[in-house]
Amino acid sequence: MKNKIVRIKDIAEKAKVSTGTVDRVLHKRGRVSKKVEEKILKIIEEMDYEPNLMARALGSNKIYQIAALIPDHKSDSYWYAPKAGIEKAEKDLKQYGIVVQQYVFDPYDVESFITNANQLTNDSPDGIILSPIFYRETLPFFEKWKAVGIPFVLFNTQIAECEPLSYIGQDSYQSGFLAGKLIHYGQPEPCSVLIAHIDEEISNAAHLLKKEQGFRNYFSQNNLEHQYKILRIELNRANAALFITQLDAIIDSTPDMTSVFVTTSKAHEIAKHLEQRHIKHIKIIGYDLLPANLYFLNKGAISFLINQNPKGQGYWGIYQLTDYLAFKKEVPIIKYLPLDIVTKENMNYYIDDEDTVYLDI
Repeated sequence: MKNKIVRIKDIAEKAKVSTGTVDRVLHKRGRVSKKVEEKILKIIEEMDYEPNLMARALGSNKIYQIAALIPDHKSDSYWYAPKAGIEKAEKDLKQYGIVVQQYVFDPYDVESFITNANQLTNDSPDGIILSPIFYRETLPFFEKWKAVGIPFVLFNTQIAECEPLSYIGQDSYQSGFLAGKLIHYGQPEPCSVLIAHIDEEISNAAHLLKKEQGFRNYFSQNNLEHQYKILRIELNRANAALFITQLDAIIDSTPDMTSVFVTTSKAHEIAKHLEQRHIKHIKIIGYDLLPANLYFLNKGAISFLINQNPKGQGYWGIYQLTDYLAFKKEVPIIKYLPLDIVTKENMNYYIDDEDTVYLDI
């Protein structure tokens, strides 16, 4: 029977009972004699029966309320892609009773996050998807949700110790390690390299610390620490004048600087400033296929972009919750997305279809 789809009707015919009796055994409802139940269960095992979970979900008429706690893309355009992924998944899964309520907060205002997280908690959804960009402030909410049995899926930022249902996104450590390798291959001679964190409170951004750790470890594990001097800077665009002053200071004081690793989606800010100063010898590696990043990638001002597939993160995060809630499936604890290296030469393959979710399905 391995190559044949086994139906409840097939089990009933072999057991010489009604389909209703088989259904009662499968769903453990109603009265069935012990002898008949054991007979049916044995036949189910022999025939390798697998329930049609999608059909069951379609017929249940149950509505599953999923809460999406996401940063406002109007404050940071990076977050438009995961929002689009979440909305596409909701549309694709609507027939199974999936409804998503978005709780949108300012990614630069922790109080905005707390307010929306409290509102979400009070609304008691069936499941939650979020990017925990404020590490410290998110931890108490994890405990609240676990206490009342609300499953939550993380995307973009992995916090393994909080025991989420699942994490969707890249391995931040490995992506930093990859960036280090790209810089080494592109600049094999001794030089200074800058790690630039932009618009983030680093002590509260676990994923950026992991990127930095991976980057540094590439050089240490390959015994390159004496050849490459790794510098570090934290910049914030909220104060434009200070942003420029700090960046100019480290550039002017480090004449042998050849590369900048930008740990956020703001590589275009470094590229724009270098262009304004007519500096062409400094190479940039950053993240994400934002229009501004793609503009400078196409001009050659940015050498590589590591695609974090934010649309896929949102899309598959909703799918993980749907598998768990509606289809009663086991969900993998981690679903790492590929570390795609995007260059001027291959960028069009990543942006020619806005509805494509780039990952292995």
